[in-house]
Amino acid sequence: MEQSRSALAERITERRRGAGDPRALVGEMRRSVLLVPMSGGGLWSARSGGVRWVCGFTDEAALARFAELRTGRDQPMDYAALLGARIVDEVVPSLGEPAGLAVDIATEDGSMFFPPVVGIVPDQAAVDAAEPQGGDGHGR
Repeated sequence: MEQSRSALAERITERRRGAGDPRALVGEMRRSVLLVPMSGGGLWSARSGGVRWVCGFTDEAALARFAELRTGRDQPMDYAALLGARIVDEVVPSLGEPAGLAVDIATEDGSMFFPPVVGIVPDQAAVDAAEPQGGDGHGR
């Protein structure tokens, strides 16, 4: 029996087809439990385009595709199960560099990137956050 796709995977499919509401996709990501591979005692991530991407997967099948592509063999991979909100609100800002969330990167036509921008990550971690306006830095 085929396992049904997660609500997040369904929203990703909608957005990739050009349908659906981007805000609903972000909301679904925040509510979803994602499986994040572990490496060297921490969360596995990759750097690309000047951004560090924490990689999360919507289910064990998506994680297994990634593990097989990464290692060339079918073997279990340790992972942490984290809410998307925890990843973008806590993990990403703690990295101290531009960072975002990449979901299901080994799923052909099913991946989605949540970049470090306002509305996805906290303002202090967003690369597009506006600089403080007014004053001279002395409270005036």
